[in-house]
Amino acid sequence: MSDQPPPSVEDHSQPVAREPAMAFQGHLGAYSHAACRTAYPDMRPLPCAAFEDVFAAVRNGKALHAMIPIDNSVAGRVADIHHLLPGSGLHIVAEHFLRVNHHLLVVPGTKLEDLRTVESHVHALSQCRRLLRDLGLKPVVTADTAGAAKDVAARGDTSVAAIGSALAGEIHGLESLRANVEDEDHNTTRFVIMAREPVSPRADVESVTSFIFRVRNVPASLYKALGGFATNGVNMTKLESYQVGGTFIAAQFYAEVEGRPDDRPVAYALEELRFFSHEVHILGVYPAHPYRFEARRRVLEAETRLEHTRPDPLANRWAETSNGL
Repeated sequence: MSDQPPPSVEDHSQPVAREPAMAFQGHLGAYSHAACRTAYPDMRPLPCAAFEDVFAAVRNGKALHAMIPIDNSVAGRVADIHHLLPGSGLHIVAEHFLRVNHHLLVVPGTKLEDLRTVESHVHALSQCRRLLRDLGLKPVVTADTAGAAKDVAARGDTSVAAIGSALAGEIHGLESLRANVEDEDHNTTRFVIMAREPVSPRADVESVTSFIFRVRNVPASLYKALGGFATNGVNMTKLESYQVGGTFIAAQFYAEVEGRPDDRPVAYALEELRFFSHEVHILGVYPAHPYRFEARRRVLEAETRLEHTRPDPLANRWAETSNGL
């Protein structure tokens, strides 16, 4: 594509900004930029070409925090992030959830019937299949949503649209022909905020602990390693595996649990985990975002409604018995 990536923050010839900055991967107008603006509106956004550059920006003091997307409720986990986090040299200090609202962005004056193709990141395109099918548009994959918006604006071609955020349209002078064009209304991306120094949430604050571990390559090692969380009543909210070392033998796991390492149940569970693991690396301990509690409430309400609508097999058996008398 014609547009150039943001400059690498490893270029030490650039002046260090005095105001606190929030580094993110992508162009201005990316959803990571929108997350920065929502969670930290008073901080200056610092776009970076790659995740490695984002981490470097925080390590060398060009940015105070890093905004890192970790997974999406529709597309799943963000590729490569789990490999990069352990070596980032940073700590997770907070989390943020961003509702993803995709817009069909066009050059001002463009009509729906003018459009032939639509450009965006592969995940954004896959999350808007219904729109593409209904309008008969050809999808074109680009590096990111904001870059697609910037490209469409630069070319001024009324036959091409971009799928991106309202912020991307605002920055690049595009109109939104349609808003909220995503297929799923629960499309949400979770971000972790990273810093040079760890935080220690107060004991009365509900917290999350993120960590990676690699178990010994013996039968039932994962079962034994995780047993301590069950026996100590620690709720594990995430467990994902990924290959390391370029082989299909060694697997590393990314996990999240409710609580802090100095809570007695969590401490006992981690002690047992370490006994059965080659490596345990705490990535961060941070306050749980309110979205977690709201999502849990919605799930419980849905399960309750389902339970109330489910037929009672005992009642049916009683009715059959009564009819037979």
